[in-house]
Amino acid sequence: MSDAPKKKAAALARLPRGFVDRDAAEIAGVDAMLRTIRQVYELYGFDAVETPAIEFTDALGKFLPDQDRPNEGVFSFQDDDEQWLSLRYDLTAPLARYVAENFDALPKPYRSYRAGYVFRNEKPGPGRFRQFMQFDADTVGSASPAADAEICMMAADTMERLGIKRGDYVVKVNNRKVLDGVMEAIGLGGDENAGRRLTVLRAIDKLDKFGPEGVKLLLGEGRKDESGDFTKGAGLEAEQIDVVLAFTEADVSHNPSAALVPRDNPALADMKGGIMFRIPEAIARSVKYGPAVMQNTRINEGLSELDQMRILVENAGYGIDRIETNFSVVRGLEYYTGPVYEVELTFQIPGENGQPVRFGSVAGGGRYDGLVARFRGEEVPATGFSIGVSRLAAALKSLGKLGAEKPVGPVVVLVMDRDRIADYQQMVSELRNAGIRAEMYLGSSGMKPQMKYADRRNAPAVIIQGSNEREAGEVMIKDLVAGAEAAKTITDNAEWRAARPAQFAVKRGEMVEKIRELLAGR
Repeated sequence: MSDAPKKKAAALARLPRGFVDRDAAEIAGVDAMLRTIRQVYELYGFDAVETPAIEFTDALGKFLPDQDRPNEGVFSFQDDDEQWLSLRYDLTAPLARYVAENFDALPKPYRSYRAGYVFRNEKPGPGRFRQFMQFDADTVGSASPAADAEICMMAADTMERLGIKRGDYVVKVNNRKVLDGVMEAIGLGGDENAGRRLTVLRAIDKLDKFGPEGVKLLLGEGRKDESGDFTKGAGLEAEQIDVVLAFTEADVSHNPSAALVPRDNPALADMKGGIMFRIPEAIARSVKYGPAVMQNTRINEGLSELDQMRILVENAGYGIDRIETNFSVVRGLEYYTGPVYEVELTFQIPGENGQPVRFGSVAGGGRYDGLVARFRGEEVPATGFSIGVSRLAAALKSLGKLGAEKPVGPVVVLVMDRDRIADYQQMVSELRNAGIRAEMYLGSSGMKPQMKYADRRNAPAVIIQGSNEREAGEVMIKDLVAGAEAAKTITDNAEWRAARPAQFAVKRGEMVEKIRELLAGR
């Protein structure tokens, strides 16, 4: 038996489930998208702020959708002082902590935006990641419906600035007070029913995913999915389910303001517009719950706020082709207290079965007047929305709007003589001092592998100086882009060697100028 020590097994290179790597092309495309979003936010007067990825667990609260047990869905660990810390699961809860901690120093209302990765300790799946980026904008300190209306208008402007044309998106608006009032009217009021109300909200939030029949099961006893997993429902009786679903499908019409549709009648010249709501038949005929729904003050308060928002957005020139009232919008997070909104992309893409489906939601948000109050003991009104960066990037990519081509690489200076490294480094320094992205080949291979390296780097050109060029006081510039185009028309190796396409000699002192001219022609 050999006494030789056992060779240590190499670590397996692999990613945890629910996480992804990103290459240079994707990063460049997303960065361009973020710049555009940032420009719109700043145009509206929002300023940047940044909070850390880790917060005290109790500061984040327990507001995750689809989670019923404390802290499930959150990556948490205990510090050496026995304090529990967690990776943030969204950007809103950390903002609430930041505002509360710096309340006296901040201007009110406080308007801010922030982008960053958030983390969910949930079962990953297609399009469902454990780490993903959000880009948020919020107004803290204003209870006015104008603050909510402005967020919706900014969301619409953001979509169009990104190249999503009108008709391919819509900002859907609802008010949680409406559905809270409906639940109150059907007997789900009071603290003792808080859990059931949350189950109802999360069920309705899955309308797009499961359809009315699937949601009906979740509002009742529960639903079993294709894998056999069972999700317990809210336990509502049939008539309660009918009332709730009827409200999500209610007919809401918009009376356009004179600002959008001028009236010939002078008496209507200043018409403000607003929404018109028709009580659904299932509610009107419900002897048990109908009267309570129609007389509920919370429902009427929510409808009034929606009407005010409608008037505000229309007078700013935003019609129902951009912002619409829709009672099916709920949002799954527990902390919303008033208007809620969702940005839906309406164009179609191939679904998992090959059939066309609407792209769906890429952003959402709402009013959360109680979140800062967790720290201050007094209500601080706030509203905002969050863009799902990865999902929006996928949408722009499908439209050809992301610009995720491989970035142009640096000019590469080849090393033809290893005794002259300092000379090649000087060339690189001259290019960089002129603002030209450049690098010297740092490997140990010969010319052919160096050319292959430059090609993989997507370099626009290489600079070559061997002994012949040095004696002549020249460098050879090879235009890799033009060379690749010429290669498409030259099939004979002898012809290629004779033509030496896109390769030319210049005086050493003219190197920077000629490279600049070459790049300017791209």
